Amino acid sequence: MVPADSHRPAPAPAPAPSSSPPTAPGATPAPPRALSFDRAAAQYAAARPGYPPALFDAVEELAHRPLRGARTVDIGAGTGISTRLLHERGARVTAVEPGAGMAAELHRSLPHLPVVRGDGNRLPLATASADLITYAQSWHWTDPALAAPEALRVLCPGGALALWWNVSDHSVPWIAEQDARLRRFFGAGDSAHGSAVRSRDLPSGLDFAHRRLAWTRRVPLDTHLANLGSHSAFLVLGAEPTRRFLTEEGARLAELFPDGTVEESYAVDLSVAVAPASPPSGPGTTS
Repeated sequence: MVPADSHRPAPAPAPAPSSSPPTAPGATPAPPRALSFDRAAAQYAAARPGYPPALFDAVEELAHRPLRGARTVDIGAGTGISTRLLHERGARVTAVEPGAGMAAELHRSLPHLPVVRGDGNRLPLATASADLITYAQSWHWTDPALAAPEALRVLCPGGALALWWNVSDHSVPWIAEQDARLRRFFGAGDSAHGSAVRSRDLPSGLDFAHRRLAWTRRVPLDTHLANLGSHSAFLVLGAEPTRRFLTEEGARLAELFPDGTVEESYAVDLSVAVAPASPPSGPGTTS
């Protein structure tokens, strides 16, 4: 894990950093594919979908607390898509992001919010310092055996861990057909549409409540293609094969959407668990 002081404005309004150095022997580096987003941070920020207001209503309901005033850690924050929305709901947000390019883009667009360089496997934050920990599109980049205990360490007793993913709605025929093309192109079952929460490796030993929230957005065709191209499956593939696929896909969709506007349909898979009312005990629980 890299130092935790990059791009951190003062004062920090949310969880205090741990007194232990954020870079320590044995820290688990982020997978190379997870860091592939750094090369396309501006594209990611411009093209990726946000989240509907109903998602944050559901987070409050399942976490049994309002977002307003909640000390919140948004882990794997990327360019700050969820960070911004949490802040707009009144949460006191600290963003945690391993990638230098993504963290820089987040700081550029949200200069008033603290950005800590780090990842969920070893959080550079003090014990019992957060009311809410969120993972938007990012839990699958962690090692759950490390990230779950870290989340429980940083959460206050009774705090909540919220994990969510935007998943393309394959009940819509054109989206199902696009997903089939993506899987044929990548092979080995890979896609750029996301996967349902049931296939995620959720942390064991926690009692998760689940919600699935449907929503849509209308975007220019170029934005839809840029959204596809911002997924790691394309970012690690290389520029030329990515260009060929997206050019062919654009031609297909131009026939389907002659006005140049694509309606993307999503479902947000949300899972929320409330931490035990008593703090964790054992080695590594003091700040």
